[in-house]
Amino acid sequence: MNIYLCGTLALVLSTLVAAQQSPVLLEEEPHHHLVLKNESVIVVRVKLLPGESTLFHTHLYDRVTIDLSNATITRQKFGERDSMLEATKPGDVAAMESNGPYTHLVHNAGNAVFEALDVELLHRPTTAAGPAAAKVEAENSSARVYKWTLAPGATSAMHTHERPYLIISATPLVLKMTDPEGKSSTHEVKTGDIHWVDAKVTHSLANQGTTAGTIVEIELK
Repeated sequence: MNIYLCGTLALVLSTLVAAQQSPVLLEEEPHHHLVLKNESVIVVRVKLLPGESTLFHTHLYDRVTIDLSNATITRQKFGERDSMLEATKPGDVAAMESNGPYTHLVHNAGNAVFEALDVELLHRPTTAAGPAAAKVEAENSSARVYKWTLAPGATSAMHTHERPYLIISATPLVLKMTDPEGKSSTHEVKTGDIHWVDAKVTHSLANQGTTAGTIVEIELK
């Protein structure tokens, strides 16, 4: 190998190492698009075309992820190898606990677009949480996650959110929400639609559409 080629290779390798040594914050990562930010949460929507990867980016808080697509990904923790291939599907949820900054990247290893929502929970509760509103799908120190997969015409149990919460559509859905007095509202929601509610709410959720749909609720503790 000639001296010029050796020098070029060394430059490329040093550039790659330098890039790996400079992770960005979540909101600075170009594949993470800010959807909502308030005093309690940051919500970003991640989109990766086939073959694309995020930059190494750092999560600072407890968080919840909601997958929005059928895709195949790998995850790489900073300084480690890629994970095994992981299949995602709309409505898959995970709740992660923060024990300090967590830096990683996500790679779309499949042939379909990967999309997900990442919800950062900015404050851990200072008082004990009340009873769960429904069956808990996932949780961490900051939030409980409920998932409702509803067949056409199906209705969830009536349930009460005592704390602020996010309601998220993991799939397209004609969603009807009804309170204990029978007052209702119907909304045609798209994949990834979110709504922040900072009030006590008692309601049921119904699927008024013709295909099954999934709603995720993330309730602060």
